[in-house]
Amino acid sequence: MVASRSGLSRDEIVARLEELIGADKVDTDPHELREASVDRFKKYTAVHGIFDGPIPAAIAYAESTADVSAILRFADENLINVVPRTGRTATEGGLETIVEDTIVLDGSRMNAIIEIDPIDMMVTAQCGVPLQLLEDTLRAQGLTTGHSPQSKPLAQMGGLVATRSIGQFSTLYGGIEDMVVGLEAVFPGGAVSRIKNVPRRAAGPDIRHMIIGNEGALCVITEVTVKLFTYQPENNRFLGYLVDSLPAGVAGLREIMVAGYRPSVARVYSEEDAAQHFSHFADGKAVVVIVAEGPQGIADATAAGVERIFERIPHERVDSALIEQWFDGLNWGQDKIDAERRQMRESSHLGYTTEVSIDWSGVSDLFESVMHRVRTEFRHAADLTMLGGHSSHSYQTGTNLYFVYDYNIRCEPREEIVQYHEPLNAIVVEEALRLGGSMVHHHGIGKYRTPWTLEEHGTAYPLLTALKAGLDPNGIMNRGTIYPMEASSA
Repeated sequence: MVASRSGLSRDEIVARLEELIGADKVDTDPHELREASVDRFKKYTAVHGIFDGPIPAAIAYAESTADVSAILRFADENLINVVPRTGRTATEGGLETIVEDTIVLDGSRMNAIIEIDPIDMMVTAQCGVPLQLLEDTLRAQGLTTGHSPQSKPLAQMGGLVATRSIGQFSTLYGGIEDMVVGLEAVFPGGAVSRIKNVPRRAAGPDIRHMIIGNEGALCVITEVTVKLFTYQPENNRFLGYLVDSLPAGVAGLREIMVAGYRPSVARVYSEEDAAQHFSHFADGKAVVVIVAEGPQGIADATAAGVERIFERIPHERVDSALIEQWFDGLNWGQDKIDAERRQMRESSHLGYTTEVSIDWSGVSDLFESVMHRVRTEFRHAADLTMLGGHSSHSYQTGTNLYFVYDYNIRCEPREEIVQYHEPLNAIVVEEALRLGGSMVHHHGIGKYRTPWTLEEHGTAYPLLTALKAGLDPNGIMNRGTIYPMEASSA
């Protein structure tokens, strides 16, 4: 718990917010405030009604850029911590309110699709536009953003950009940073900055990347413009293979990438992880999943190229209909979250993931070292019901690894994070950094990977702190996220 630096009382903060933006935009309902104090990193304690951190003073629902500007000006003048949010699907504690009397600035009511431009192939949307709604609207016009994270039914555009999100089709379309053309953001003090929409420019450093991935620690993203692509699902080709191990499958992914093929989906699941996703056909093997899409000629050529590569790798073919069936059930909507909550309450069982990235040459070492350390060092290893991993986003130079761990909880709910999730998360992060990889591929640093921020960036860390000092000199933006507390304090 971090004490507030504001000279205003909790009631005064609420009253001033109501004066600034209207009482109908300020929520002080105790249940909503408790829920707003955490994100999905604390899903187990939250489902048991445990909210030990500071409860925010209010949720301020901005309905315009002017509202956001007014809130940030007020917060900056009075040294009030602000945690921005939209879709609320964060998983690393980035939305956690660790400072007393925080303002949670919610942009979900800024939900207008401003313009769809099928000539210049761009769409502009406010931060609170749900990705699912945007995609449904675009697909009806034969278009798509190409962005499809597992959180798609719930995620909103501002949060996707703020967390440097990635989608299931990233091998073809890239991450959100590859899709953003321009954007609008509001900084502490209320200043509004707009980065114009152009195909490319060489006018100094790319300042979009000061904002993309800032996790609310520097500013609030209010509007985004992203690229559009032609939507051609009729050309999709689904391929699946059973191989002996995750490293064997990753070797196939590497050949696909370096040969120049770009399937939209290129994944390999370890034997353990495959058993829970593909139990009806995995049969103790690792599973490779490939989806080729785009114009028919490109999709056919990509599928043919992948098939030629796997002719050189020992494998068994999987019926493409089974891969298509799996693909259709990937996303997590509210129904799956509700089912997960019921399971947590009823069975004291939980599943988590920690994702990192590594060069091709380090994949096998990273996977094996994490498996070994968890099995030999984690003191609750006997409670693990599954330990495995998968690769789901690949590049010319390497790939990501998702480490997946499920466990039975044999402690008080309040102790779950400390006893299970934090030590498992730490092993994955430490091994990725030791082997030269990144401690996080796309979920963001949040508040629970900040102990490793300095090691992650090394001699480039002063560039990161200079951004904080220059853009948020009073340290009001989402303290403890990205930056360790001592670095995020004014």
